[in-house]
Amino acid sequence: MSTIARGIVGILLAGVLAGASYELLRSGIYGWTVFIIVPVLLGGLASWVFRPATGTRAANLGALAVIAALCSVLLVKWEGLICIAMALPLALPLGAFGGWLAYEAGRRRLEAQGVAMLLLFSPASLFWDAKAVPPVFEVRSAIEIAATPEQVWKHVVSFSELPEPQDWFFRAGLAYPKRARIEGSGPGAIRYCEFSTGPFVEPIEVWDQPRLLRFRVTENPPPMHEWSPYARVLPKHLHGYMVSKHGQFKLTRLPNNHTLLEGTTWYQHGLWPAHYWRLWSDAIIHRIHLRVLTHIQMLAEKDAGEMPE
Repeated sequence: MSTIARGIVGILLAGVLAGASYELLRSGIYGWTVFIIVPVLLGGLASWVFRPATGTRAANLGALAVIAALCSVLLVKWEGLICIAMALPLALPLGAFGGWLAYEAGRRRLEAQGVAMLLLFSPASLFWDAKAVPPVFEVRSAIEIAATPEQVWKHVVSFSELPEPQDWFFRAGLAYPKRARIEGSGPGAIRYCEFSTGPFVEPIEVWDQPRLLRFRVTENPPPMHEWSPYARVLPKHLHGYMVSKHGQFKLTRLPNNHTLLEGTTWYQHGLWPAHYWRLWSDAIIHRIHLRVLTHIQMLAEKDAGEMPE
């Protein structure tokens, strides 16, 4: 096949990949097909069209094709910059692998068989993406506070306004906690943990003062404000894909009469491969925990310091 013919076929196939990806993202299917199969196919397509001379060049070409595709997703308002940056460490090596795979298939005259094998993965991955149930993950963070559990408890139940965050990821748009208030007391009370994107609504299930506060989460705000060159981007994953299910604060009295305060969140996300995206979500939730725990520490230790001996 001539270079011109390859170019025409490549443009047509790239259009098909773009259209399929758009439909998946529009439908809210953020899974193996979008994040694994499409980058491999895109890298392989670029390598097949341009026929690089070495495997290294083929891999570089595949990675470059993925970068170009992700930039185009940002420009056409399908996604925001934060999620594209998170996807890049996963998609980039897959694009390089696709480029190298196409190069090796061409070198060994296995192009048709290689393409057929890659295409066979798509129906299987689509079926998985549509039917898979997200697992529940747990994130636990802890801090020692120079105050008794009795002094810490009231700041766990509700806490005052936190200072504006200095962490770049919160300033870039990730949701962060601002304050917490409670209506009522004991089991059945409703706690509202207010974030920069809206409140978490948390009906209290266990009120074991001053040892354990456990709650369900019945309403979740969006996990971020997406950054984009456009005024507003609303991808599907901002609603219903990063969902807190339960949470708790556990207070343990230490021998020095200090308190070990542990915050735990149980959550789900609808992104696949789940364990790749968990690396990001666990890290984000841990930073949210630390922001709350250190604020409670400051408030409780201030109270403890003001109490007479």
